[in-house]
Amino acid sequence: MAGMRKRGAAVGPRFGRVARAAALGWTLAACGGGAPGASTVFLSPDPGERHLANIRQLTFGGNNAEAYFSRDGKQLIFQRQEKVDEGCDQQYLMNIDGSGLRRVSNGFGRTTCGFFYANDTRVLYSSTFKHDRACPAPVDQSMGYVWPLGHLEIYSSKLDGSDLKALTNNGAYNAEATVSPDGRTIVFTSTMDGDIELYTMNVDGTNLRRITNRVGYDGGAFFSPDGTKIVWRAGYPATARDTADYRELLGRRAVRPARVEVWIAESDGSNPRQVTRLGGANFAPFFHPDGRRIIFSSNHVNPRSGKFDLYLIDSDGTGLERVTTYDDFDSFPMWSPDGKKLVWASNRNGRHARETNLFIADWVD
Repeated sequence: MAGMRKRGAAVGPRFGRVARAAALGWTLAACGGGAPGASTVFLSPDPGERHLANIRQLTFGGNNAEAYFSRDGKQLIFQRQEKVDEGCDQQYLMNIDGSGLRRVSNGFGRTTCGFFYANDTRVLYSSTFKHDRACPAPVDQSMGYVWPLGHLEIYSSKLDGSDLKALTNNGAYNAEATVSPDGRTIVFTSTMDGDIELYTMNVDGTNLRRITNRVGYDGGAFFSPDGTKIVWRAGYPATARDTADYRELLGRRAVRPARVEVWIAESDGSNPRQVTRLGGANFAPFFHPDGRRIIFSSNHVNPRSGKFDLYLIDSDGTGLERVTTYDDFDSFPMWSPDGKKLVWASNRNGRHARETNLFIADWVD
């Protein structure tokens, strides 16, 4: 799933689902004996973080990101890398108090973008293991800050990792998959037709449909609470030079995610409209349960930095409000289904440089 994550110093999107020159994808680890659920740490909100109360740190050390609630709001699925810059992201489950940590993916390749469905009896995620069981090589940073578009397929399994089923099998980048509220439809990002587009399919992999058709990067889509709309991030080349750069990188299975904005459309991709016009990287958008507001992460104040904050905005593009004020990386926000809690990834309270952890807070309107 692609998003951006913080890993030292740069920014990237939900691909597995970053904030500094390091590829996208997320990582986590247990440092100094710490691990998710090892203890409970309560933090005070930074000045100005009026929407956050009773902040609890759920993971300790390494890189942890892209945590998404189960439908009943009791569990989280997220990406975990055992050590910063060592090993590959795998998918883990835990309870929202940090207890009950267990791996759900098979431990091979790199995984990204987990999501619950089927009344919390199954999960989706993407993995490279079919094409290479080893960790993929780092992206060539001589091209500047780019995000790799590896060979990922979408898989489904039970919560214990059993009954693993492939839902895509095309050798392209297939990731960033999420499921509609009625549990019937998956929306995901793929390069199967040569560009980075959004697609939908039934949860069994049938009825594949492409729903975006514009040159550029479309990714990280989520459905609205009523299932009638989607919200996602998009970066469309503005000039011939931008288009040439985009296509050249695409030919190398990479994308430059430094300029993306938030968009919404009907669930079939019709009537697309741009929500943000902030500049920089605006990504990881998610609808509030009221269906009107959207939370997302942005570095628009200083687009060349790895400092990302969470922001609220109305779906019509008005009412922009800053949610976090921590002086580093905050991203991958998701509300619990009842809207009472927010989970996100942050570099706050790290014990070592470049680690990213998961935090949960009570949401205050």
